[in-house]
Amino acid sequence: MALLLAGGFEVGYALSVNGSAGFTDLGWSLVAIVFFLFTLFFLSVALKRIDVGIGYAVWAGIGAVGAAVLGPVFFDETLTVTKGIWLAVIIGGVVWLKLADSPALERRGHVERAGE
Repeated sequence: MALLLAGGFEVGYALSVNGSAGFTDLGWSLVAIVFFLFTLFFLSVALKRIDVGIGYAVWAGIGAVGAAVLGPVFFDETLTVTKGIWLAVIIGGVVWLKLADSPALERRGHVERAGE
């Protein structure tokens, strides 16, 4: 749950940094700082129980996909079919990375190796 919150705050951070126009808009800049602090806090909480490689990949994937999908909603950005395909690749990679770290899959791998 902490990792999902960190990812959500990462999306908010990316969008608010964009809105801050290079930190020249005070309102957006303050929002960006708050989102930044929350994303780091929740990521650090999540990394107490999740390997850093998995946690960082999931966090970055949520941030990248969320910012790409919501950028056109809040700003004058585009989301093309090609971008959508590559976002799907990111999502698939994050899902497979998490599945590869699942205890059930690890047990199955140990059983298969033991039977060789």
